[in-house]
Amino acid sequence: MKAGKILESKGKGVFSIHVDAIVSDALQEMSARNIGALIVLDGKENVQGIVSERDIMRNCYRSQANVKGLAVKDVMTPREKLIVARAEDDVNDLMGAMTQNHIRHIPVVDDQDRVTGMISIGDIIKALIKDKDYQIRHLKDYIENKYPL
Repeated sequence: MKAGKILESKGKGVFSIHVDAIVSDALQEMSARNIGALIVLDGKENVQGIVSERDIMRNCYRSQANVKGLAVKDVMTPREKLIVARAEDDVNDLMGAMTQNHIRHIPVVDDQDRVTGMISIGDIIKALIKDKDYQIRHLKDYIENKYPL
């Protein structure tokens, strides 16, 4: 299964926040949308990085900072460290990259490096379970001779 197929089923909506926003705004946006990460953009809509719940929690703990005074740019994963996927990437490879790098969200980019979607580990697991259920159903039908000859 490919990353593009997951985006087709879940939608290509990408939620973002401005690089100069404060962490409490990012938390409010994530909470309102029930998501775990936001793409961080500058004023020209260029990707500057990604900020996740985990980024915020770790940085706030380390610095003992208040989220109302902390900038998103100070806690985000910057663009140069961002792990991205392409629509044609296999989800098993994405799961491996996520596991190896201890991340739960990967932005999907096009040929011009524009973000076209975001895939979470939950999205991958949901898609794999759906695919396995489909395979099991068809194998069961085959075993029970439900296919005409």
